[in-house]
Amino acid sequence: MESTEFIDRLKELAANEDVMAVSQDVNDLRSKFADYVLEEERKVQVAKLEAQEKGEEVPESENDFGKEAFYEIYDAYKAARKAAVDELKAIEERNLQQKRGLIAKLKDVVQNEENIGAAFAAFKEVQEEWKTIGDIARDKRNEIQTEYSKLIEDFFYNIKIYKELKDHDFNRNHQLKMELIDKLKQLVEVKSIKEVETQLKALQNDWEDIGPVPNEKWEELKDLYWTEVRSIYDRINRFYDDRRSEQQENLKKKQAIIDALTSALEGIENLDSVKEWDEKTSMVLDFQKQWKGIGFGPKKENEKIWKEFRALCDRFFEAKKGFFKEANAAFDAVAQKKQALIDKVEALKDSTEWKETSNQIIQLQKEWKKLGHAGRRNEQKLWKAFRGACDHFFAARQAHFDEKDKQFEVNQKAKEALLDTIESYKLPESKEEALNQLKTFSKDFTEIGHVPMKVKDAIYNRFKKIMDTHYGALKMEGAEKEKVLFQAEIETIASAPNAFRKFQQLRNDIRQQIDREKKEINLLENNLGFFSSSKGADALRKDVEKKIDRANQKIEGLKRKLKAIPNE
Repeated sequence: MESTEFIDRLKELAANEDVMAVSQDVNDLRSKFADYVLEEERKVQVAKLEAQEKGEEVPESENDFGKEAFYEIYDAYKAARKAAVDELKAIEERNLQQKRGLIAKLKDVVQNEENIGAAFAAFKEVQEEWKTIGDIARDKRNEIQTEYSKLIEDFFYNIKIYKELKDHDFNRNHQLKMELIDKLKQLVEVKSIKEVETQLKALQNDWEDIGPVPNEKWEELKDLYWTEVRSIYDRINRFYDDRRSEQQENLKKKQAIIDALTSALEGIENLDSVKEWDEKTSMVLDFQKQWKGIGFGPKKENEKIWKEFRALCDRFFEAKKGFFKEANAAFDAVAQKKQALIDKVEALKDSTEWKETSNQIIQLQKEWKKLGHAGRRNEQKLWKAFRGACDHFFAARQAHFDEKDKQFEVNQKAKEALLDTIESYKLPESKEEALNQLKTFSKDFTEIGHVPMKVKDAIYNRFKKIMDTHYGALKMEGAEKEKVLFQAEIETIASAPNAFRKFQQLRNDIRQQIDREKKEINLLENNLGFFSSSKGADALRKDVEKKIDRANQKIEGLKRKLKAIPNE
């Protein structure tokens, strides 16, 4: 949280019309702000040390981290709160006097009024006015409430109207008061003490409003009621006592930290190694962390002990600054070499030559490790820049391949769905219609695109098997069958993940068939020279010539197949 956030939050709290309601929040915020200032001042000390370690001039900082603005608002809030407290006390005193006046009035009615109507009207008037009066001081509540309750008790037991109403109303009142006692018991589940106080006040007012109960049940009921009320008041008082005790305990813990830190800082002027200073620094930072983890102490003592702790921390960091004033020069050469590596990675980070660039960056990372440490004032900044450039490239590479993988998975699902459709396809009576549909299936399968490497062969083999089954089921003969099946083979191969290699293999097979046919023709043509011009020889010669013609026709057919293969 920045100083402006503390100030904005304090302004927000201070603007609350009920300054008492936000008192604890303001105190908590003030403590956190004090811790924040401590941390920021510590950072300034560290920055000064680092600057001096570099031999740079250390300007005096005029930054008060928002303390002036914060405490200006805080002081105004305190004044407002004091005024609110004074006003609250005055109101509570006025309310107390009003309630005492009502008690005196009710006492007069109980003791002197004999007319039932007038007495009941006066009682109702007192009761209604009592409910409109606000809070009184906590230490007076029990006393005043007890006296008021006793007078109400006397009123209902003394007045004649009690006898006329008691049979029905008293039993109903008894039931209502028992329910109210149950509600008092349930207050043990309420965590907020402020909420407990509010609900207790409301329940006590409700208790008085309910009216009398049967005389023989009153003592038991009253004991139950006051047992619960006293238990709740005891809990409230324990809460405030515990909070005061906790603050005293926090003060002791903070004093113990000061004592331990004072002892630990003895002889720090004699420290002569970076390791020793690092160990002491870790110790001081640990003490500061412990301090921040401790809650508030009593307001008066808390400010004093904080200044004492801060002075000890300032003393340590001043001594550390002196030690490191002329250190760290040996790391400059390493820092320069590491900066050169950073420049190289920066030049590579936006490359999309994924494999080559990956190897280059990995090599630069190895060189980085060999260079060693560049010193505290340089290493973290350099490493952040170097790692940031590396991460930039590798994140882009990962995103690239992740996107491809996602599309492949989408394609896999699409092809599996298409295969289910092809597999369940029932061949129609029309051969032409069936062939057109099978070609459409092949075209759709190819257009879907690539699938993940691990399933590509399985997907293709299933497709080929299903298509071969469908084509095999068609009723075709002779040249038509050969032509259709060859075209189907081309369409199926086109859908294979390694289509180029399969087409190349198919070309080689056909060329080998052509070569075999040509060799057969040569052999047959050579045999023609051996036939004499006899009647039997003529028959043999015609048979050979027919075989040569069939071979030439077959070669022409194979050549047509070669031309039908894509990219041929």
